[in-house]
Amino acid sequence: MNNFNNNAAYSSPSGGAGNYSFLYSWRWFGPTDRITLNQIRQTGASGIVNALHQIPVGDVWTKEAILKRKKMIEDAGLTWIVVESLPVSEDIKKKSGNYLQHIENYKHSLRNLSECGIKTVCYNFMPILDWSRTNLKHIFDDGTYTSGFQYHIFAAFDLFILQREGAKNDYPEEVVKKAQDYLYNLPKEKVKELQDTILYGLPGSMETYTPEAFKEMLKSYEGIDRTMLKEHLSYFLNEIVPVAEEVGIKMAVHPDDPPWNLLGLPRIVSTCDDLKEIVNMIDSPSNGITLCTGSLGVGHFNDLTKIAAELAPHIHFVHLRNVVRDSSLNFQEETFFEGDIDMIGVVKVLVKEMQHRHAQTGEHVQLPVRPDHGHQILDDVGKENYPGYSLYGRMKNLAEIKGLTIGIMNMMKG
Repeated sequence: MNNFNNNAAYSSPSGGAGNYSFLYSWRWFGPTDRITLNQIRQTGASGIVNALHQIPVGDVWTKEAILKRKKMIEDAGLTWIVVESLPVSEDIKKKSGNYLQHIENYKHSLRNLSECGIKTVCYNFMPILDWSRTNLKHIFDDGTYTSGFQYHIFAAFDLFILQREGAKNDYPEEVVKKAQDYLYNLPKEKVKELQDTILYGLPGSMETYTPEAFKEMLKSYEGIDRTMLKEHLSYFLNEIVPVAEEVGIKMAVHPDDPPWNLLGLPRIVSTCDDLKEIVNMIDSPSNGITLCTGSLGVGHFNDLTKIAAELAPHIHFVHLRNVVRDSSLNFQEETFFEGDIDMIGVVKVLVKEMQHRHAQTGEHVQLPVRPDHGHQILDDVGKENYPGYSLYGRMKNLAEIKGLTIGIMNMMKG
């Protein structure tokens, strides 16, 4: 006879050992997300990473809107633990237009989030595009779908579809020739598909920019180089971090994806040196980073284990996924253990950092971590979801993250 009470509440230790395990979380895009909160609860995640995508960028997140979303999450037995993202407006990035009002609104939103009990905020400082891929449905060798980036295909879009002024100066001759050959042999129906793939908007939206609107946005960044964009980031941080520290919020800048200049736009959160410079722009426990192994990892010049070790005290949020990459700036998302990123080494560093924080404070330390992207597998194939954010692929990755973490913690105990 089975004496197990199926109606009894059951909870397992968060990680299996010690007071320095991850807080396992899941990115949810709100009520319009195909994946429900009840499904997420079954994946093994307890924390939700969420944003109020319905609020226009630059406007205040009201306490009413925050609490409404928070209640929805808590009613499903989960906890809203990280905001991803509280978007930084293009006006702030350019330090033009309504940037002063947007900064004040950002401060107001931070205060409201803190009063509602949400204490970690992820944001990025990428001009216009949040991320870039050339293929969102690459067929992997096991039949699953994943995403990838081929530099000459991106160049084909930039040079011959968008026809950006001065684009030819940004690519080596051999890349221009390869891009031209690629586009010449590309069926017409695939041209629009490539355009839409590259011009996806913010995560949470299935909409894309039009080429005309995108060109206008590019023009608005004329004259802004890496040095100036870094100055604008420093100005922003020196305005908002004191407020974040006052209300107990950890700000966690997300790296560029991919971590190099695109379309004539500068990118400034791309390397270990960039991240060190950012955390030194204002010395505060509230000024930190999101360690995204995928975004940083697609750069062949980035050693993720080294970055994790050197920035460990400043890591407030973690995204874990693996990639394969080459020195020609091509990359593809891989399975969790098979890519070019030493996931074991990275997680060891993070577990040691949580152990160190626990030793320093005596408090239960849990860095929020989420599986970042996942292959479309099993019943996900053919279903609509924001690229990378499938159900079963991420559930698989989350299980691998948990297993690896528990194994590392048990080895450290021994």
